[in-house]
Amino acid sequence: DLLDPERLIQCPLVKHHVIRARRFPYHLVKCKESNPEIAKKLATCPFNARHLVPQEDLSEHIMKCNDKAFVEQDVVSRSCEPPQEQLNDGSTWQAPPCAEDWET
Repeated sequence: DLLDPERLIQCPLVKHHVIRARRFPYHLVKCKESNPEIAKKLATCPFNARHLVPQEDLSEHIMKCNDKAFVEQDVVSRSCEPPQEQLNDGSTWQAPPCAEDWET
């Protein structure tokens, strides 16, 4: 189950590291710091920061990434909403007058 926080995930930096899903983001930060030479060779997926792939494989990963669908769906749903400026144009609210006198 992909949503199970107890499932085990293999670290993309050090293959013998196996981490629980709930700890995976923390592990990635620490493992990148501990293995800077390996981290330099990996690229981060623009759709999911937990996906670290070899830099030369990034474009292929982007084409196949399962998380791309979630981002694209979010972009489409946001494009159907009216822009925020249109919502505020009809507002007649004004701030109430301030009775405080900071000079006194």
